[in-house]
Amino acid sequence: MNAPHDIPKQPIPMFSPKHFPVYMDYSSTTPIDPRVVDKMLPYLREQFGNAASRSHAYGWAAEEAVEWARSEVAQLVHADPREIVFTSGATESINLAIKGVAHFYKDRGNHIITVKTEHKATLDTCRELEREGFEVTYLDVLPNGLIDFAQLEEAMKPGTILLSVMYVNNEIGVIQDIPRIGELCRSRGVIFHVDAAQATGKVEIDLEKTKVDLMSFSAHKSYGPKGIGALFVRRKPRIRIEAQIHGGGHERGMRSGTLAVHQIVGLGEAFRIARLEMESGNARIRALRDRLLAGLKDIEEVYVNGDMDQRVPHNLNISFNYVEGESMLMALKDLAISSGSACTSASLEPSYVLRALGRNDELAHSSIRFTLGRFTTEEEVDFTIKLVKEKIAKLRELSPLWEMFKDGIDLSTIKWAAH
Repeated sequence: MNAPHDIPKQPIPMFSPKHFPVYMDYSSTTPIDPRVVDKMLPYLREQFGNAASRSHAYGWAAEEAVEWARSEVAQLVHADPREIVFTSGATESINLAIKGVAHFYKDRGNHIITVKTEHKATLDTCRELEREGFEVTYLDVLPNGLIDFAQLEEAMKPGTILLSVMYVNNEIGVIQDIPRIGELCRSRGVIFHVDAAQATGKVEIDLEKTKVDLMSFSAHKSYGPKGIGALFVRRKPRIRIEAQIHGGGHERGMRSGTLAVHQIVGLGEAFRIARLEMESGNARIRALRDRLLAGLKDIEEVYVNGDMDQRVPHNLNISFNYVEGESMLMALKDLAISSGSACTSASLEPSYVLRALGRNDELAHSSIRFTLGRFTTEEEVDFTIKLVKEKIAKLRELSPLWEMFKDGIDLSTIKWAAH
C-alpha cells in the first residue's frame, strides 16, 4: 500500500465565495475531502481486487487496504481493529446493532429503551421491533435536549436488554453524557448502543474507557464517501449480535457481502484526518459558529434550540418566531440550509426533535439548522448573517402575526376559527 498522504496544515478550500448556494448544511452531508478522493482513486483503477481473494496479489492488496482502514477507524475511537465491522452506512449499522441484539438476546428479555429525539434510523428500527412483539420505551428529554437521568433509571427493569442513544443530535447538535449513561447500563446489565454518526471528528471518543457495547459510524458525515459506515462490536465483555444480511460470511459472519474497498479506504482516510485535525478544526469552526450566533442573536424573537454548552461547535439551530420555516427556506435560496433533519425535511410536519424539547408548533416550524464545517469561511458566515437579517425583516413585514405581536397582542390567548 502507498504511505498515507501528508496532511496540509490549512484546509483545502472547496467553495469560492461566489459559489451559490453557500453550503451551511454539513450535518446533512459533508463534501468529500480532496485528500480522501486521492486515497480512494487507486482502488477504483488499478487496485481493483476483491479483499476475499486470498490466492493472488490483487486480493492481498485489497485486504491490506481494508485492514489499514479498519485500524484507522479503530484508532479514532480507541478500539481494537477486530471490533470494527464495515457496513453500508450508519443506518445499516444501527439496524444491525439494534435488531442484532434484540434477536440474539430475546430469551433474556424483550424491553428496549431509546429516546424521542433519536434519528429515524433508530426510531423506525425500534418500531419494527415493536411489530415483532418487543416492548420499547421512548424517553423524553429535558428542554435543553439532554436526557433526564431519573427517567432513564426508572425506565430500566429486569427485562431490559438494550438502550440506544445518539452521541450528538443531528438537528440540535447536543452532546449526550455517554460515559455516564454507559456506567449506568453496565451496572444494570443493559447492552448500550450509541449512534455516533454526527460525533466522529467533533467529539473525543474513547471506547477503552467508555462503557459502550456497540457504536455506529458513517463516513459521509466526516468528509468521506457516502454508502460506507462501520459498527463497533465490543469483544470484552463480548457482545453477540445476530446477522441481518446472510451470504459469504464476510466481516466475521456479522455482515456478508463483498467489501467495497474504495469506499472503505475513503472511510479510513476520512477518520485518519479527523483524528489528526479534530482539535484545530473544532477551534476554528467554533469561532465561526460563535460569529454566526453573534450576528443573528440581536434579531427580535430568536430562540436557540438545544443546550449551548453541551453542543458540538458545528451546529446552530435557531427558531425565528413569526416566520414560517418553508417561507424562509425559499427566501434564503442562496444558502444551502435545512429546516429540521435532512432525512425528514421533505415533510411539512414540525420537527419532532423540537417538539420533544417542548417547543410549540410555531417555533418548531420556524427553525433553521445552520451547520458549518471544514471548508466554511468567514466570508460565507458574514454573507449568511446579512442575508438572514434582510430576509427575516422582509418576511415579518408580510406577517399579520408579527404585526399583532408588535401591537402587544398576546397571540396565545387568541382562539382561531377552524376551517
